[in-house]
Amino acid sequence: MDGTLLPRDFFDRPVDEVAPSLLGHVITHRTPDGEVAARLTEVEAYAGPLDPASHAYRGETRRNAVMFGPPGHVYVYFTYGMHFCMNLVCGPEGTSSAVLLRAGEIIAGEDLARARRPKSTVRDLARGPARLCQALGVVRDQNGLDVCTPGGEMTILRGEPADPALIRSGPRTGINVAKEVPWRFYVDGDPTVSPYRAHVPRVRGKAAGRA
Repeated sequence: MDGTLLPRDFFDRPVDEVAPSLLGHVITHRTPDGEVAARLTEVEAYAGPLDPASHAYRGETRRNAVMFGPPGHVYVYFTYGMHFCMNLVCGPEGTSSAVLLRAGEIIAGEDLARARRPKSTVRDLARGPARLCQALGVVRDQNGLDVCTPGGEMTILRGEPADPALIRSGPRTGINVAKEVPWRFYVDGDPTVSPYRAHVPRVRGKAAGRA
């Protein structure tokens, strides 16, 4: 990790280009308790109004408004009544595409991440989108943060890009529409990548999309 910020134009590209290129870079979150950083190992792309699995597919709402703003901002949402998940907005303003951050390896602040997830192994501290948010201390308050601001609360730092020979793609996890789209990208063989799970229909409640 060389400590430099990824510039805004890194995010101002098609979402299916941004997503795999995020692998290996580092997300940091600074709080009064300290800083935690994670090297990204798994992500998913969602293409706004072109993508039935996206939260933005049916247009702008209070919940997804950040997705319609400029690239390089954080979209946080609450799911299943218990978990937060985090996305990075991509593409030109108004296109509402975003990359869901699914998993990572904690490379700084492990003690704080362990305090937030006391029953987890090192491998499982940030292995899955909800666990990643818990380890980093991300809640609704972080919705809308700009990751391209030097010294900001949350940043994406340039790390060691994943070896292209190890990047794999496949169906997105746990969604019930457009599930055949191969926009889940991950580092093959990395122990922090979450297991693939196909969608299981819920008896009650609305179908859950992603970003």
